[in-house]
Amino acid sequence: MKVLFDHNVPEKLRHFQPLHSVSTAREMGWAVLENGTLLREAELGGFDVMVTCDQNLSYQQNLQNRTLALVILSTNNWNLLKINPEPIASSLDAAHPGSFLHLKIQTGAQRPWGPTRGPQQS
Repeated sequence: MKVLFDHNVPEKLRHFQPLHSVSTAREMGWAVLENGTLLREAELGGFDVMVTCDQNLSYQQNLQNRTLALVILSTNNWNLLKINPEPIASSLDAAHPGSFLHLKIQTGAQRPWGPTRGPQQS
């Protein structure tokens, strides 16, 4: 799956998504694009999913006739994201064209997980 991270998503999160081809808006030269233009360029670029932390995007844009899915993270706090990679990966896997998925990142104690090892057993 081809995934685009919006400019507000920590780039280091890509290392937790080894099954997907991840690019960033910054790498694509799209970091300054407004939301509608960014979605259009992402579709034209062949992206399947865009990940963002922009909570208003689902209210501002209609994805009904789009080929792109949108995963909206509740936070861009790297310390929370790096210990919660499983729900993010699951959200990417569940995404389908024209869908919005709001993902609430848990703030409680989670099992740490890194890009070079699987979840630790308690």
